[in-house]
Amino acid sequence: MKKMSRNTLTLFALASIIGVMLGIVSQAEPIYKMFCSATGLNGTTQNAEVAPAQASERMVTVRLDGNVDSALPWEFAPETKSVRVKLGEVKTVKYYARNRGDHATVGTAVHNVQPDKAGLYFDKLQCFCFTNQVLKAGQTIELPVKFFIDPEMAKNHNADDVTDITLSYTFYLAKDQRKAMKQVTAE
Repeated sequence: MKKMSRNTLTLFALASIIGVMLGIVSQAEPIYKMFCSATGLNGTTQNAEVAPAQASERMVTVRLDGNVDSALPWEFAPETKSVRVKLGEVKTVKYYARNRGDHATVGTAVHNVQPDKAGLYFDKLQCFCFTNQVLKAGQTIELPVKFFIDPEMAKNHNADDVTDITLSYTFYLAKDQRKAMKQVTAE
């Protein structure tokens, strides 16, 4: 009887371990996103509600980059290639997207900054990223991004070499194109 209890206990322990592991795996993506957002890992930018009260005198150049996946028939580019900003200074830049296709499509953008260590200090106040954008055939839209570089970066000596930051967006064809169809049929 004792051997049966041990086997049952071992089976229960293994089943519990497997259950915990499956739970962790099922939550890996949201946990990873939270971790990246909190640490700036892989160039993950931050979101902010308000800008700092004061800017520092330290300047950085923010280079702007726009890309489109080949499955999406759009053109997408920044209005300007780069801007100079003081740490803590709020800056608005504009990107433009144009649907070159013959029907409405939905696109969604992902972004990052390089170098990776700048992600912790790159704060967005307004951004079009991760929001589905619907463009009719031939339509062009303006997509503003309002951001600042946290002046706390000046206190981090590991970031002393950061003089240039690249903000890069890539638009992809959204998996769900029903929003485009609804917009076309509503007109």
